[in-house]
Amino acid sequence: MLLLAFDTATPAVTVAVHDGERVLARSTEVDARRHGELLLPAVDRVLAEAGAAIADVTGVVVGVGPGPYTGLRVGLVTAAAFGDALDVPVHGLCTLDGIAHEAVRSGLVDGPFVVATDARRKEVYWARYAGPGAREGEPSVDRPADVAERVAGLPAVGAGAALYPEVFTGLLPSGPEHVSAAALASLAAERIASGGEFLPVQPMYLRRPDAQVPAGYKTVLPR
Repeated sequence: MLLLAFDTATPAVTVAVHDGERVLARSTEVDARRHGELLLPAVDRVLAEAGAAIADVTGVVVGVGPGPYTGLRVGLVTAAAFGDALDVPVHGLCTLDGIAHEAVRSGLVDGPFVVATDARRKEVYWARYAGPGAREGEPSVDRPADVAERVAGLPAVGAGAALYPEVFTGLLPSGPEHVSAAALASLAAERIASGGEFLPVQPMYLRRPDAQVPAGYKTVLPR
């Protein structure tokens, strides 16, 4: 097994290679405006560090969000292209689950906790987790004040929680801010080994994109 994992749903462009037992190489660069520019060079770099070629990859793992439209689609389109070109399966994972997995594996949490990332527009993408990282329900996008009662006092990780410490009062300063492809790869390897399920390789936006057709738009095609 050789898994190529990456995620572009947060400001981090993160890539890793995993052999089914351990992470062989990883790379993370935080730049919210350069996902498309940074992703493929990072893939080349981690494969070289792992001593592997792209043809050696047996599966692709990609974070499907939630995340902003522009960044998220870079990873998903790239994953689909690799899957098609290499004729290998593409496994979708929730980006928040990757952050939760890292928090659990690092020993930061052992009971209920919350993961929140920055959704912009003064909102957060968030989800609550129970026990060893099992997500409770589906991820949501909300204004922090609207979820204050549901997250108060719970251990919290992620850049969204760090932005609103007055709401996420259980913020763990040493917790992961952004998702790590290494954590996604490890989570995927565990699910493959146990026969677990993956998400469809489709973007989890949770809201409409910023760019929309103006109201009252008129065509200029001749009749």
